Amino acid sequence: MCRKLFFLLCLLSIVGCNAKKGSLTGQKIKHQELISKEKYRAEQRKKQEAERKEVAEKKKKEGTSDSEVLVATSRIAVTTDVINNYILQYKPIAQKSMRDHGIPASITLAQGVLESGSGQGTLSLNANNHFGIKCHQGWTGESVRHTDDAPDECFRKYTNPEESYRDHSLFLVNRSRYASLFSLDKDDYKGWATGLKKAGYATDPKYAEKLIGLIERYALYNYDAEVLGTTPKRIEQLVQTPSSSSFAAVEGSIHVVQKGETLYSISRKYNMTVEQVQALNNLKSNSISAGQLLKVK
Repeated sequence: MCRKLFFLLCLLSIVGCNAKKGSLTGQKIKHQELISKEKYRAEQRKKQEAERKEVAEKKKKEGTSDSEVLVATSRIAVTTDVINNYILQYKPIAQKSMRDHGIPASITLAQGVLESGSGQGTLSLNANNHFGIKCHQGWTGESVRHTDDAPDECFRKYTNPEESYRDHSLFLVNRSRYASLFSLDKDDYKGWATGLKKAGYATDPKYAEKLIGLIERYALYNYDAEVLGTTPKRIEQLVQTPSSSSFAAVEGSIHVVQKGETLYSISRKYNMTVEQVQALNNLKSNSISAGQLLKVK
């Protein structure tokens, strides 16, 4: 009888220890899961900044300037050729969206370039998601998990990139927080870029600045002008005069980059240094594109 009682006490003791151990383990896991979203974002931003600096230093040492790092839902270094090819591939879809929905083609293309890493990012390759659109409430299509603002977030998955472009247009059209953007001029890419950031499309504080930089660096405003049949908005913004609606009004002060031209050849043509042209146009590298407008005087 004593032996049975002793055995029962030992068994209860073992069960109690295991329960306590399980409880402590559960508390530990729960504590780990309580890492704040803000802390995660701060860590990601710090990591991204370090990577940007590393790439910049590498490019500086190698003397190269024909690539840039795109950081949105993708973090990838791509060449200007890759970016230009991406733009040419999707410009017809972006221009159709502008005609059908009033979204500037320049904005659609700049967002596509940035969010998808010009089609080379993880989301675009694995899910055909070129705009970093998350699942959101009501999404019934396929999805994938991807780490962006927080670990393993739900993002939409598409059959092809064209479907992603169509959904991007409808995403902006059907959400009230973007409604005010459609009252802007159809080629007001700066207003759209600023409005998208203000409406919360992205958490990156420099999101609007990045979009505007891509639009002006790759002359995407020309595609808006093609749809509207007008002079590119960029000319008006550069010269800032009432008469800037015609090319004649800015002859001699604006240079339209031709295929094969470089900053060096353009600077020589106007008796300037490369550094002067860069400073005048707020260029951070020597990368320019055919059709781009440069202030030269």
